Order: sequence, then C-alpha cells, then structure tokens
Amino acid sequence: MDTYAHQIVIVGGGAGGLELATRLGRKFGGGRKRNRRAQVTLIDATLTHLWKPLLHEVAAGTLDSHEDEINYLAQAHWNKFTFRLGRVDSVDRAAKTIGTEPVLDEDGREYIPRRRFPYDTLILCVGSVSNDFGIDGVRQHCHFIDQTKQAVEFHQHLLKSHYAAHTQVADLRSGQLHIAIAGGGATGVELAAELHNSTRELVAFGLDRIDPDEHLKITIIESAQRILAGLPARLSREVSADLREIGIEVLTGERVVRATPTAYITNSGKQVAAEIKVWAAGIKAPDFLADIAGLETNRANQLLVRPTLQTTQDDDIFAFGDCAACPTSDTADAGNAPPRAQTAHQQASLLVKSITRRLQGRPLPRYRYIDYGSLINMSRYSTVGSLMGNIAKLLPRRVFVEGVIARLVYLSLYKMHQLALFGMIRVSLTTMANLLTRKTKPRMKLH
Repeated sequence: MDTYAHQIVIVGGGAGGLELATRLGRKFGGGRKRNRRAQVTLIDATLTHLWKPLLHEVAAGTLDSHEDEINYLAQAHWNKFTFRLGRVDSVDRAAKTIGTEPVLDEDGREYIPRRRFPYDTLILCVGSVSNDFGIDGVRQHCHFIDQTKQAVEFHQHLLKSHYAAHTQVADLRSGQLHIAIAGGGATGVELAAELHNSTRELVAFGLDRIDPDEHLKITIIESAQRILAGLPARLSREVSADLREIGIEVLTGERVVRATPTAYITNSGKQVAAEIKVWAAGIKAPDFLADIAGLETNRANQLLVRPTLQTTQDDDIFAFGDCAACPTSDTADAGNAPPRAQTAHQQASLLVKSITRRLQGRPLPRYRYIDYGSLINMSRYSTVGSLMGNIAKLLPRRVFVEGVIARLVYLSLYKMHQLALFGMIRVSLTTMANLLTRKTKPRMKLH
C-alpha cells in the first residue's frame, strides 16, 4: 500500500463494492504515488465478480459465468485501484487494521498467509448469504445460490440428474426430477421460471426419453400468504398466474420445518417430494459480522449504520448494501433500506461523494432511499414489474409494465451496472458482439 495517501479499504467486491472501488480508483488513483490523495484497495475472497442478480441464470445453465464474470485484478489495473485476495475475518479498530484468513488451494494447502492491512477509511460491503434459520436438514440436503461457485455446482448437479434419469427412465423414483424451491421472493420465482425453461431445453437437445409433463415438476414453497410478499400485491398476483400457467406449482402459507434427501416437510405436515432442492427463503449478513470489533449488529448480522452510512460505533468504518441496516430516511419510524441491487447502487454513488467530502474535511451527505420499482423476469415467458414515478417526472406514482417494455427495462439494469464499471464504448462493443454471436451456440450451457 502507498504510505503517502489516505488508505481506503473496501471489503467485498459485489455490485456495490466493485462499482465503488472502480469510481474511487478513477477519481483518486491517477498521478504519482506521492501526490495521491487516496489509495483505494479492494479485498475479496474470490478472483472474479459476477452480478448477483444473474446467479439464477448460471444455476439454470442459461448463462455461462465465464463469459460475464469480471476479473478483479484486471479491473483494478484498468481503473487505478489495488486488488488483494483474501477473506476478512477481523478488524482492529484501535490499530486501524483488518485481518484476512490464509488462502488455501483446492487441496487445502496454504498459498497466501494470514495478512493485515491498514486503513484510514474502511468500507464493508460483504453482501448477504442464505439464512437457513437452523431448520433441520437444510444445510445437508439443499442447494444455495449465494455465490457463482454454488450456482455452477447446482447446474452440474442438474445436468447429472437429467443425464442419469435419461438412462433409467423406466425406473425413475418419485420426485427424482422434481425441483422444490423454498422461498417465493424474487430469487425463488426467477429461478423457478428459468429452470422450467432450461430443463425443457435440455430434454429437447437429446434427452428425449424424459417426458417433461410426466417426469419434471417445479414447486415454490412460501411461508407468507403470497409470493413476492415485499412487492405490490398486483405484481404478486400477475406473477402467480404466469407461474401456474406454465405448470409451476405455488404453495403459499406453508413453512418448511425440515428437509430430507427426498422432500421438504412443511408445518402443516405436507411433504413436497423433490430430490433437487434449493433454499432461497431468507438472507442474513455473513456470520463473521455478528461479533466483529464491537460494532453494533442486528439479528440478521447486519451492521447498524447512520444515514451517513457510518457505523454507529466508529466514524472511520462505513457499511452498505445487504450487510448494512440503513434507515431509508431521517424520520424516527423509517424502516431499513431493502436488500436490493438498486439499494447498493444508490449507496455506492453516495459514498463516492462522501469519501470526497471526508478527504476535504466537509460534512457528509445523508442517504435517502429512492424506490425505482421492481421487475421480475421469468425467463422467456414474461417480464412484469412496477416502476415508480422517480424514474421519470411524467410518470404517475406507480406504473405497472409487462412484456417487451418490462423486459427492456430489466435488461437496462444490468447495462447500468456495466456502464458504471466499463464506460459507454466498451459496453456498446460487448453488447454488439453478444448480439452477433448468440445464434452460434445453444442458449443453455450443456456441460
């Protein structure tokens, strides 16, 4: 690290963290080291970044993670920040350092030792992981789609399950090719629709001894009285109707109390037979935040932050994104900002201003959540959503969209993320290249 500059350390290279590191690197990384106002370092436990809302497509095989992932080292080189590989496990507030675990290879051998990094400003944005709530059997028998590695592993399991079934179609077990998803939020719904499409494409590519109508079944289990409980009721109704129309079963008001190798069991005693199970029924911040350096956290391990995004116990430590419990406004009854990509994007944009002001010794701006609406993409079947009036002053308070318009808006969200990382020219060229080559390969990844 450069000892002549203010040390900004960002922990977590998710959508918000990588965007923040990129923008701060461009802002402060130029010039000779002695003249730099700040040195920006990004630390992450993996080597590459993939936009988390795409993970369900990787799991279904409709997106090849290798084509869309971003190498942290290259992104750091191009945008004048530093990348370091490691998983942070400690913070020493008195010494103003953070510690990383040793990095091990696939055989468990250490190839990077435990290290410590100094900071003047520390920004934690480590995202979230699935919360199994301690329910019996979930960790042992369910797949999680929190990381690219998990999504790829699920896709491999999906392929092997279908190849195996193709060779023994006369002796299929009940529930052998049934997929059950616990959790009817956006992740569960979009994954269900993507899997409905991809499994049928898999059969069409040659596994024709599998009968989709007889052997394949997808079920969503939701403990609330409707799926997408945090979104407008009209959106929930439309998505439920679309799911049922393509044959996906939706069970609401059913809470999973146990998972076995062959089924989910709910509080009403219902057994949902499925040998392929996904857990998407809640999130929490990573466990290491629960007791780190005396910082305040809530029951979901989220760090409590003020409207400036500074932690309640330390002005030099900021937190944002899914790992932070941030009030949506300054009012006493304000709830916390929802764990969405748009939240992390808004907070990253604010922190670019905040860090600039911090270096100038000026007061920090305060975060106010702006709801731009919600969109649910159900593979090739449909896209529906509600857009808030903040998107355009001419819109009424809430506008429901569907079909082509909703699909274009949904795709634009990812393009906005790419624009923040790469700029207009590179995004335009890669988009054109993708359009020209998409007909030369199957839509589903078959290996």
